[in-house]
Amino acid sequence: MTKLRAHVDRQAFRKKSVGGTEMKKSLVFALITMVFALVATVAIAEHKTSLDLKIGDEVYVCNCGEACPCHTISNNPGQCTCGKDLVKAKVTKVDKGTADFMAEGWEKARTMKTAGKYACNCGPKCPCDTISQNPGNCTCGVEMKAVM
Repeated sequence: MTKLRAHVDRQAFRKKSVGGTEMKKSLVFALITMVFALVATVAIAEHKTSLDLKIGDEVYVCNCGEACPCHTISNNPGQCTCGKDLVKAKVTKVDKGTADFMAEGWEKARTMKTAGKYACNCGPKCPCDTISQNPGNCTCGVEMKAVM
């Protein structure tokens, strides 16, 4: 009888061990998945690739003219990727992926993309949030990073 009981106890122990191992594997997998998701979120947040603009916001935009392909937009004054000074402009209209800007001296509003192919590479704490369709330096003077 004691041999039978010992055999049953060993079988029960093996079942618990197997179940415990599977649970450990599941927990490790879940932990790795969460860490990967956190790292991916931080990496994406590090480079802001678009601006969330609202009507009435004031930002600095490229002043080269409607034909200019750079469409540089920044929270700070400085130069666009074309090398010309940015001008302070007010957002007059917001659409999906674009915004219209009006600046002093312009006869009509200019439409620019609000998602850049290039973005400020200074890090998440940088206040300039410069984006552009062309490579070059952000208004902080740091070379922008290709993000699209």
